[in-house]
Amino acid sequence: MKKSILFVCLGNICRSPLCEGIAKEYVKEKSLDFFVDSAGTGSWHIGEAPCEGSQKVASMHGIDISTRRARQVTKEDIKNFDIIVALDSKNLADLGAMGAKEALLLGDFGFEGADVPDPYFFKGFDGFEKVYEMCAICVRNLIDEYSE
Repeated sequence: MKKSILFVCLGNICRSPLCEGIAKEYVKEKSLDFFVDSAGTGSWHIGEAPCEGSQKVASMHGIDISTRRARQVTKEDIKNFDIIVALDSKNLADLGAMGAKEALLLGDFGFEGADVPDPYFFKGFDGFEKVYEMCAICVRNLIDEYSE
């Protein structure tokens, strides 16, 4: 039976689309039966493509997220996804308030529960690379744990 994973950040234009792209590539590489998506807790970027920095860092790692469009997480998502993963503790609290009592924190899968920082809080492009590396490690660990 296909499992489903939803990655959730604030605006769904930088961190969660990266996780979605990384997860889709990893699932394909491992020939696993997962449906992967992403969303944001906020509504202000609905319909927008991932930000330039996220698209660039994903492309540097052979992943194309350019066709992805931001959307807001819904109550239906909370009912329908097997695994809901927040990128930081604020997103986790927001998901809990929406009824996702069993949502996970991505940083628990390789970074001792650390929040995945918003890359805009770093100077220049380095933040995107750091966020990508953190997401890549945690996403692979998460999928490995839930594919057993």
